[in-house]
Amino acid sequence: MNKKRKIAVVITARPSYSRIKTALQAIKDHPGLELQLVVAASALLNRYGSAVKYIEKDGFEIEAKVFNVLEGENLTAAAKTTGIGILELSTVFENIKPDVVVTVADRFETMATAIAASYMNIPLVHIQGGEVTGNIDEKVRHAITKLSDLHLVASPKALERVIKMGEKPETVILTGCPSNDLANEVLKNPSLDFDPFVKYGGVGADVNLEDGYLVVMQHPVTNEYELSRNHIEETIKAVSKINMPTLWFWPNVDAGADGTSKGLRIFRENKPESAKKIHFFKNMEPDDFLKLLKNSKCLIGNSSVGIRECGFLGVPVVNIGTRQQGRERSKNVIDCGYNEEEIAQSINSHLEHGNYTSDPIYGNGDAGLKIADAILAWNPTINKILNY
Repeated sequence: MNKKRKIAVVITARPSYSRIKTALQAIKDHPGLELQLVVAASALLNRYGSAVKYIEKDGFEIEAKVFNVLEGENLTAAAKTTGIGILELSTVFENIKPDVVVTVADRFETMATAIAASYMNIPLVHIQGGEVTGNIDEKVRHAITKLSDLHLVASPKALERVIKMGEKPETVILTGCPSNDLANEVLKNPSLDFDPFVKYGGVGADVNLEDGYLVVMQHPVTNEYELSRNHIEETIKAVSKINMPTLWFWPNVDAGADGTSKGLRIFRENKPESAKKIHFFKNMEPDDFLKLLKNSKCLIGNSSVGIRECGFLGVPVVNIGTRQQGRERSKNVIDCGYNEEEIAQSINSHLEHGNYTSDPIYGNGDAGLKIADAILAWNPTINKILNY
């Protein structure tokens, strides 16, 4: 009987779980693969909507937990968090001895996974490389590409970019994005079949969702982190002007998150009349969150969920600022600046238009199975001969 290939997948933040959930299941179910799940960084912290409880609820056994987030929510804290992650993940990899390590996307914490695996001569798989955005994620993503040995990309243009970066074409495979697998399931059963307030609590006003609602998810931009409070205040003013029931999600743990959070707290405390139609959440299970988006009138903010899943779901999106600059997008996205009037005008434009046609730019809903098959079929190697 052939030995199963041990696959260590490292999840470092709440968005990463939805980005990889179906691939985790496919690896777990695959007769030739053994899943070793490592959860680290903000994915473990309740303050940012701990993803670990949803991971465990979905039946995944966690091989190791790595607590490496340094408080501060500034650039120094981000750099030191990455350094601690290298130290801790090196120990984890030494203990569990994976045959392959998988890192997801482009958040700064994922750099620790890539560096630790590379220096330990463990073959590295990168999911969602080759894309373009407008902040530190851009540098992190491309750096991880150069450290990685197998590249499982989400779109045709991403595939082209990774090959242009010198990676051998046979190591670059178009799988699509696993988050669209979840979105595909939501399209089959789009009804909002749960009560978000009962199931997830949160804080803020009791809002009525029956006549339509907005969703807001806005994160700080790391190379504009000192302006994060100003940025969120413009969004707050615009959403208040629209005066619709709104479900607002807390930001990621990035440099500037304290400014974003402070702006939201001051608004809640000092503008109770304006906040009477807004309810705040930390996190939700990926499937529930996508159902919430599918039934909303519009998503506002700068999350990549607006570019990926909402494009597939046909949900209108107002994308604010530079965080997603350069990323491929569908017709459901209106881009605007950090300006109250621009944001409000864009929301109103979407409210007049309504939903959009589904666009499979980031996959058709079968990425998880493709990822598991690609990892099993791959002949792992750490000796890179680049295609320059």
